Amino acid sequence: MLYISLIFVCLDDSDPVSSTGRKDSVWSLGEGQPPEDVDKPVDNPPLSTLLIESPQSGTVAVGGDITFVAKVEAKDLLRKPTVKWFKGKWMDLASKTGKHLQLKESFERVTKIHTFEMHIIKAKENYAGNYRCEVTYKDKFDSCSFDLEIKEEEKGQHNIDIRSAFKRREHKQQDDTPEVDVWEILKNARPDEYEKIAFTYGITDLRGLLKRLKKAPKEEKKSAAFAKRLDPTYQVDKGGKIRLVVELADPTVDLKWYKNGQEIRPTPKYIFEHKGTQRIMVINNCSSNDDAAYSVVAGEEKCTTELFVKELPITIVKGIEPVKTTVNERIELECEVSEEGAHIKWLKNGVEVPTGVRSRYRVKSEGTKHYLVIDDASREDTGTYSVMATGGVSEAHVQVELKPLKVYQDLQDITVKLGQPLKLHCEIYPGNVPGRWYRNGQLIQPSDRINIIHRAKVHRLEIETSSLHDAGDYTFVPEGYSQSLSAKVHIIDPPKVHLESLNLPDNTVTVVAGNKLRLEVPISGEPAPRVVWMKGERVILDSGHRVRAETYGDQTSLTIEVTEREDTGNYKMVLQNEAGEATASVKIKVVDIPDPPDAPLVPEVGGDWCSMTWEPPKYDGGSPILGYFIERKKKQSSRWMRLNFDLIKETSFEPKKMIEGVPYEVRIFAVNAIGVSKPSEPSKAFTPLAVTSEPTMLVVDDVTDNTVTVKWRPPETIGAAGLDGYLVEYCIEGSNDWKVSNKELTEKTKYTITGLTPESKILVRVRAINKAGASPPRTLQHAVLVKEVVEPPKIRVPRHLKQTYTRKVGEAVNLVVPFQGKPRPKVTWMKEGQAIEPSHVSIRNTDCDSIIFIRKAERTHSGKYDMTVQVENHVDSAIIDIQIVDLPGPPQSVTIEDIWGRNVALVWTPPKDNGNAPITGYTIQKADKKTMEWYTCIEHYHRTCITITDLVVGNEYYFRIFSENMCGLSENATQTKKSALIAKEGLQVKIPEYSDHDFKEPPKFTQPLINTFAIAGYNATLNCSVRANPRPKVIWMKNKIAIIDDPRYRMFSNQGVCTLEIRKPSPYDGGLYTCKAVNDLGEAQVDCKLEIKVQTQEL
Repeated sequence: MLYISLIFVCLDDSDPVSSTGRKDSVWSLGEGQPPEDVDKPVDNPPLSTLLIESPQSGTVAVGGDITFVAKVEAKDLLRKPTVKWFKGKWMDLASKTGKHLQLKESFERVTKIHTFEMHIIKAKENYAGNYRCEVTYKDKFDSCSFDLEIKEEEKGQHNIDIRSAFKRREHKQQDDTPEVDVWEILKNARPDEYEKIAFTYGITDLRGLLKRLKKAPKEEKKSAAFAKRLDPTYQVDKGGKIRLVVELADPTVDLKWYKNGQEIRPTPKYIFEHKGTQRIMVINNCSSNDDAAYSVVAGEEKCTTELFVKELPITIVKGIEPVKTTVNERIELECEVSEEGAHIKWLKNGVEVPTGVRSRYRVKSEGTKHYLVIDDASREDTGTYSVMATGGVSEAHVQVELKPLKVYQDLQDITVKLGQPLKLHCEIYPGNVPGRWYRNGQLIQPSDRINIIHRAKVHRLEIETSSLHDAGDYTFVPEGYSQSLSAKVHIIDPPKVHLESLNLPDNTVTVVAGNKLRLEVPISGEPAPRVVWMKGERVILDSGHRVRAETYGDQTSLTIEVTEREDTGNYKMVLQNEAGEATASVKIKVVDIPDPPDAPLVPEVGGDWCSMTWEPPKYDGGSPILGYFIERKKKQSSRWMRLNFDLIKETSFEPKKMIEGVPYEVRIFAVNAIGVSKPSEPSKAFTPLAVTSEPTMLVVDDVTDNTVTVKWRPPETIGAAGLDGYLVEYCIEGSNDWKVSNKELTEKTKYTITGLTPESKILVRVRAINKAGASPPRTLQHAVLVKEVVEPPKIRVPRHLKQTYTRKVGEAVNLVVPFQGKPRPKVTWMKEGQAIEPSHVSIRNTDCDSIIFIRKAERTHSGKYDMTVQVENHVDSAIIDIQIVDLPGPPQSVTIEDIWGRNVALVWTPPKDNGNAPITGYTIQKADKKTMEWYTCIEHYHRTCITITDLVVGNEYYFRIFSENMCGLSENATQTKKSALIAKEGLQVKIPEYSDHDFKEPPKFTQPLINTFAIAGYNATLNCSVRANPRPKVIWMKNKIAIIDDPRYRMFSNQGVCTLEIRKPSPYDGGLYTCKAVNDLGEAQVDCKLEIKVQTQEL
């Protein structure tokens, strides 16, 4: 329990007794704080126990240092707790750290303890006051308050400056220093005015100020009446006895006792005693009325005190008992306590029971007995009830159950026609039990249409006009009972077909053939009627594949997956249920696209166009033909292209913009209101073709006494039909009788007309012929006289033959020399005045040129060739110079002319054979006598003497020279017969003698084998290196057994490196492996261990 402590403060003995009693002379310090602990901090009860060591109050002199320590155990903490230091109520010291204040923290991993320290350095007077340390971790909290007292260095501590005690750090925006002398105000004020003074003058550390005020020396006047005053407070248990004692300085002084300002007279309760100078008042059998302020007056002086009467706890002598009853019964809970008139609390499930005027609970007491009464119990009154006194608690469970349910009349199943009233009725006991109505598990609420009636035992549900939604399972559930009453309600309705909702004209449905038809007809009837679809006398089943009838709830449907023309007709529906029968009919009309037309005809074809015609289709699909679509494609292609996007009303069309020479096909589509028909069969393939243009540049090429030769060029435009040939015609000048000269077409652009009459004049024309026919003719502008004309010969020598024609030996020579002259000239060739032998040189002559051909030229074919062309007495000639060249021979002789220093002078004579071409240069090479490897010194050198420089002293050289002409270097070179020694003057080299070194040695391993491991299934190698001379024999052993001819092992030895390869080893291949090297001088060996690991596969 909590007790309130009050203190009488006597600041002046002359103060009169306050008429208001304790209220004006008492200052409240808080709960549970005795008056003698005014200078101790008020410790709030911790919310949790985080702090294992709290900071303690301390005292330090001005200018001294002090440390406050707080420790938190981190055994159950996942992270570091949060610690804050405060001064007063709200000043957070984290923002005040500096040279006078430091905050530190550390963590001891062994003991798992967090240590937090606050260091105050060079303390000042205004640092004194109350401080607080707060520790937070998640939802845990702990705090501790402590005081800091600053002692002044001066001896006279009674002259305290109140301003320095309240001095705070100066802030930029606020100054807490009071401008008046608050010290004097507090000294002269009553304790109940302290808080008001602190609020008025902005004092933030009132508690510290009061501590200093209490410790300040007081000037007490020596009392003339009292040698010993009353203690400030007294405490006594209720029913106990207390003695109040004062000692008088003058025993003769009159003494009076007062209680709350009223004088106390001697009674059995109040007894006054005298012992010398002591005056004693004894209070017997203390009660709560004796808890008051007491004072004693001796003469003109007075002293006061406070008496606290501590009440004893009230215990429960007899607890409440459990109760089990039914609803509407009376419940009475009884308990007995230790004293009469005690105050107790009644609780239900931990919540205080309301006992007001309108409450269902009544509370009464008779002496020490107390009662809680519930007149009309309900199920909500079930729970745990408890009675609480100051000295104990008693609780008991109260159980309120329902009375047994009796059904006098159960619900009955009924059948109602649609629109008729619906009534459900039942009778149960108890009659005052309400209930709820449900339909198909859904709660039914009363409305304008639904009426729910409860009169005593009778429960009724009435529906004025029933609907289909009212059918279902009805349930009545009495409130508070698990038992329920159920019945089924059936609503019946005659079947009906609602064709009018489909808005079908004349009840006719039109559908395009091939589409899916699903005709959904709304129907009604309860229970759901049985529906039969019929076409004529045939019943349509719901299991049909293409045509089927289905019924779902409030509609029936006729489905035709792919409609056909035969589906046209009247369809009948028959609906039946227990309430009646209904029929209806609907007509279905199937329309289709027209049949495709017959294949079109193509009577005429042009260069990029054609004309086509067709006949209308035999069946128009039940709808008039609106027009046609035309498509064409290339015969080799499969891609059809539409030619018109607007329908063509006629049955003829002329496609254009076709590619000449490409075969085409065309087809037709017929269109009606339903759609487009399938395409007709393609027409026969046709190819647009056009004749070529006329031949060009027709001229006379030659005329004789009975022939005329004409030539021309091909037409500018030939076309895709190509060109089959030419037709040449002629006629006598003055007539129009054209005669065909060539019975068969000629592909050449030159033709000779024969069998002509001499001295006659003719006109000539030429036509180009292809598959499309003959082109327009090309005619000579003037008539031609049939008579031969003599033309003098003329040789036209090509430009490259006007100079010497040079070729290498072995190359072919093919020269064409054109000439002209009529009639055909006679051509002769001469070489150096001699006739040319046909076996060496081939010559072929034509009407306009002569060709000289040498398959493989030789140097003997060189010379000047004379060509002569003769027509009757007219002659023309030309000379062609041919030169056949070859590689030159080597120089005739090469001699060393002189040797001096590092230089050699060479002289040679030109080659005897220059290869029938001038010598263009020489190539000089040198070779050291020791290696005889030739190196080129200089190329394309034109003189026959040279000085070779920068030779190496001490070497002996040979030299050779190649000749060079336009064909290249000579095949051979001429070498100097003597060598040239480049000697060093004044130096003799003494060659030392060396003895041969013996390189033989026994085997020695320079790199041993290394212990290793390998993975099973993967090749492994072992390597080492050995040195020995002569070459040793290497032997590999496994577990001291030599490995011989085992296909799983491969052994290599290269430059002393010995390798053993183990192919796909298994665990059995592990062991000790040895490499042994043996020669005539000795042997050596090295060992290693091989471990095979099996690779495990993770699942």
